[in-house]
Amino acid sequence: MTLLHIAADTDPADVRLHTADPERITAELATRGIVFDRWPARPVTAAESGEQILGRYRDRIGELNSDGRYRHIDLARLHPDDADPQWAEQARAAREKFLSEHRHAEDEVRFFVSGRGCFYLHLEPEVVAVVCEGGDLLSVPAGTRHWFDMGTRPDFVAIRFFEEADGWVGDFTGEPIAEHFPSLDQLVA
Repeated sequence: MTLLHIAADTDPADVRLHTADPERITAELATRGIVFDRWPARPVTAAESGEQILGRYRDRIGELNSDGRYRHIDLARLHPDDADPQWAEQARAAREKFLSEHRHAEDEVRFFVSGRGCFYLHLEPEVVAVVCEGGDLLSVPAGTRHWFDMGTRPDFVAIRFFEEADGWVGDFTGEPIAEHFPSLDQLVA
């Protein structure tokens, strides 16, 4: 379920809005300059290659990138693999990488093909948490302080859009704000 959770940035217990209503989510994010959209989601199989998945969304990707702004479009894919003894450690490391507040020099644009993840946007005086699931498109404006939680058992496929090849590189603020807010797993429990 797509979810919007807004709390005071100084007090995570001061919840100002908690909703799963898609129209309310879109409207609330728009008032904050955040682009949120829904595309028809199509199930993904483990056998499908990244190229096949990107091909299924070619028309939507073309519409979003009609001006050619995004020169690098790829796929991020994480699925639990209990048969791989290293998977849990790799998933933990991947999760921890983006759990600290950071910002990017360009917009961070993601379309969730399947699975889920949560973007926490630090928009003073609030933290706006957006739980994205299959079909959700979110664009975090350049310079927005934020963090991302993929949960303790990451399972998602997302199309990523970059202007530059290093567009995903974060500028970490060093602020511990993310430590005080509920995790993705807590928000959807």
